[in-house]
Amino acid sequence: QNHRFFPTLGVKAFRDFDLSEFDIILTSSYLNANQVRKTRPDQVLISYCHTPARYYWSHYELYRKEPGFGWLNPLIRLMMSILVPKQRKLDFEAAQQVDVFIANSTETQSRIKKYYNKNSTVIHPPVNTKRFSPKRTRGDFYVTLGRQLPNKRFDLAVDACTKLGIPLKVFGRGEMHEDLVRRAGPTIQFYTDRFGDASDEAVESALNAAKGFVFPSDEDFGIVSVEALAAGAPVIGYAKAGTRDIVTDGETGVLFDRQTVDDVIAAIHRAEATTFFPSKLQRHAKRFDTSLFVTKMRKIVQDNNR
Repeated sequence: QNHRFFPTLGVKAFRDFDLSEFDIILTSSYLNANQVRKTRPDQVLISYCHTPARYYWSHYELYRKEPGFGWLNPLIRLMMSILVPKQRKLDFEAAQQVDVFIANSTETQSRIKKYYNKNSTVIHPPVNTKRFSPKRTRGDFYVTLGRQLPNKRFDLAVDACTKLGIPLKVFGRGEMHEDLVRRAGPTIQFYTDRFGDASDEAVESALNAAKGFVFPSDEDFGIVSVEALAAGAPVIGYAKAGTRDIVTDGETGVLFDRQTVDDVIAAIHRAEATTFFPSKLQRHAKRFDTSLFVTKMRKIVQDNNR
């Protein structure tokens, strides 16, 4: 997260790239990648946008309220009030040079229109769905997974399953980890992070047998929810942003409207009363398979090859 200390350096770094030899420039952007410069009128800039920078646009007030730098937060808030207006201007100007915007979800598509006034095509991120092997007989436990940061709201999953007294396997680490461990009841098990020490095999094994996957986060897309479906686990998710593209309420999971413990508990009760078929969930997940992403991206590039 230290890149947030020096936003202007990121702008300069991308602008300094010499891309003059390329006919098509493809960026993967959530912050400064669109600051690259076209040097020829025949060049085409295609941006795969994960979201217009949250720090500047959609989640500015949230980050300003809780920047995540501890005792430095008051200074960071002051810096944000000074720097963000300029960064928004630079970000907007960079977006105007993009010839083709691709959004990773319908939520991102709406943000691109709202903040950049640009149209876009939705192509969901690639997910390797073939690596999962759902078990027909499911375990009695739920899984939650991700970086344990305040805005991810994994406290909701831990608190809900603690109150219900049901098993929850928690994969991940982050600044909220110790707090989550302290508040967890005896049915909550913590594992090392898939982004650190835990193997992908351990995560796959848990998802392949899980009764369900609890996902309380507000994510631009949420690849891990697709992975859960590919593993045959219904998603109990926050009905916001990318999750709405992935989960059909009552068919491939259960959605809740508010980030509260009571809402998560109610959603788990609904999931417990619903019959989900792992094979059906796996078929649904294949809509997001890597092969489809490659086909769609290749067509975009070919259609814009001048």
